Amino acid sequence: MASDATDLTAHSRMSIRRVPFRYSENTTAHWNGDKPEFSQLVNAASLAMPFLEPYLVKIMREARPAITDPALREDLDLYIVQEATHSRQHKKFNETIAAAGYSSVEVLEGKLASDYRNLGEKRSLRFNLAYAEGFEAMALAVGHMLIEERVYLFGDSDSSVASLVLWHFVEEIEHKNVAFDVFHHLHGGYFWRMVGLFYATGHIFRRTRQGYSALLKEDGLWGNFASRWRLAKQLARIFKNLIPKMLRICLPGYHPSKIKDPRWAESWTALYDRDREAAANLDTTRLGEPGAVAL
Repeated sequence: MASDATDLTAHSRMSIRRVPFRYSENTTAHWNGDKPEFSQLVNAASLAMPFLEPYLVKIMREARPAITDPALREDLDLYIVQEATHSRQHKKFNETIAAAGYSSVEVLEGKLASDYRNLGEKRSLRFNLAYAEGFEAMALAVGHMLIEERVYLFGDSDSSVASLVLWHFVEEIEHKNVAFDVFHHLHGGYFWRMVGLFYATGHIFRRTRQGYSALLKEDGLWGNFASRWRLAKQLARIFKNLIPKMLRICLPGYHPSKIKDPRWAESWTALYDRDREAAANLDTTRLGEPGAVAL
């Protein structure tokens, strides 16, 4: 199948992709049947995307007129399209969660909408650019963690959801430099970079926890000892992998370009170039095989 990716100039690494994700009537909130707790954690994070991603787009559009580097402006335009695409895809998936009857979804979405509206309207452009860079730095770390732990986290799970999440973070890795470069082009500074990192990470982690706890309460699992123990073990494994990646962001000489992309991410992009249907339907029974990313 011909590629649906956009060929870019040599300075840019990014492509615009239209991945045909589809969710069947069998797609449930517990899309990883062996890990309902992790399923709801991902679902809670997904609920934020239709609010976070448009906020990032808004902030970057505000910053664009002040950017004097033509190559950075072009990268920024591609970043904006990628983020807008993420928002649309997650909104489509989130509709399946709401359709499952979770009453907490509307409440959670209301909080997220208010959060990002207030950030965009009441905070300075410098603060919002620092937040954007903080999110992107954290997302790069999370993307590497998810790929390294893909068999544990996504093995034997619903292909459509696993494919959505892994695609999203492949593209987070792909556009890893843009928010950093925009922030430093216009403002920069280690202090504000750390402000953005800690504020964005704390905010997103807090809202995600509120989300998955509410969803698990509706499942009747939040008060279940066995479920809470499974969740604690999953979180311990996730953070054991994630913390070293977060700590390197705090180094004064940090730049995302210094972090080598995972081979699996490169394999995914090559797969998309061959067959976008396959990229939307990864074989979750073979995620651990070298070079095997799809059916």
